[in-house]
Amino acid sequence: MLGSTRRRTLQFLGWSACLAASLTPGTSLADTSAPAASFVTPDEFTGTDVERINKAIEAAAGRRVVIPPVNAKGKDKAVGLLASAILVRDGSVLEFDNCRVKLSDRCRDNMIRSVNCGLGITDVKPIKNVHIRGLGRVVLEGADRPRATGDGNKTLGRHSYGTDAGVAAESQTSDWRNHGILLAFVDGFAIQNLTIRDSHCWAIWLKRCSHGTVRDIDFASTGSKTIDGTPQTIVNQDGLDLRMGCHDILVENISGHAGDDLVALTAIPFADHAAGALATHMATDAKNRGAGQDDIRDVIIRNVRGYSRGGHHIVRLLNAPGVGMHAILVDGLVDTAPDDVVCRAAVKIGDADWGGGNAVAGETSRIVVRNVMSRSKHAILVGGSLTDSSLENVLQEAGRGDVLTVQSRPDQIRDVTTENVRAVAR
Repeated sequence: MLGSTRRRTLQFLGWSACLAASLTPGTSLADTSAPAASFVTPDEFTGTDVERINKAIEAAAGRRVVIPPVNAKGKDKAVGLLASAILVRDGSVLEFDNCRVKLSDRCRDNMIRSVNCGLGITDVKPIKNVHIRGLGRVVLEGADRPRATGDGNKTLGRHSYGTDAGVAAESQTSDWRNHGILLAFVDGFAIQNLTIRDSHCWAIWLKRCSHGTVRDIDFASTGSKTIDGTPQTIVNQDGLDLRMGCHDILVENISGHAGDDLVALTAIPFADHAAGALATHMATDAKNRGAGQDDIRDVIIRNVRGYSRGGHHIVRLLNAPGVGMHAILVDGLVDTAPDDVVCRAAVKIGDADWGGGNAVAGETSRIVVRNVMSRSKHAILVGGSLTDSSLENVLQEAGRGDVLTVQSRPDQIRDVTTENVRAVAR
């Protein structure tokens, strides 16, 4: 059962410090420094905004592709409209320079996607070294009238908004094209210094990605949008999602609010979700490859300042039976929810009612959560198995919710220590 053991707490502090050192930028993570000064801009090519960007990426051959705030003719690029996804490839360095890029109303696609996955691609080949970053103030945002929103379990017009609802020639089920930035099987990556507004589903979706950094990201989604004067529901607006097989990743300086979970690590297999198909929120094969290949591991999440506008979770850790989650450090979370919003939990670990039920004892282990300031219904909510882990320096605003809630069976919790986990006056 949960208890406080100073000796074990010190052991976890030592382990997490080693993990932090191993993931210090400039060591095991992808180098985010700029390459040589030469670069390519979309203004060197013809076509629509996204056609010119993709031509520039293809021609760059590892050089930077810079999307400027104005084009060659001096036309204001405060809004650059995307009719389809920007496709990043091996060695891509994509920089947005003080600009605002928006999905057009005719777009039913991602904002940015790794070129190795997509419709009809059944065999997703790994790629390396993808860098996506903003220079100055950069905003990526959804369409004014999205054709589709929500994840692959949602029907347009019934569960989530979409102008394709009722259109006979179009899929009536949402899918992976609704994710904002979608990277799959990318080793060595960086996504940084972006504001993402009104995403159509999960704003950043990473699957089987490794050795990367996601930092300085601000989210602004609410779970709804007023369209032509009428409030419309948009579901599944998570901020950042690390999916099965993600490892050796640093997530830091995350802010703002999401319609759903702000940051989520979710290792959930689906046997019937095939790569390259529609009617699924997975752009890759979603089966568990076994032998720990699809575990989520060696992840640091630090300096999160935000909340879920939809009242969900700020940080969520969820793995299904058969898929592990281990060596995860959550260090520094400030719940910034206003008085009219109460998130379900600042940090939730496991869930008996989602993803095939609770992972068995030992599959969710070596989790350290520390330095949390919560205004949620639960500061820490343990809904599944948890072993060999530590909860430290968790402060819950008194009268707003509970400090620590454990919904798991006694046999699912083993060797979990707590220290300075308490309610405090505002």
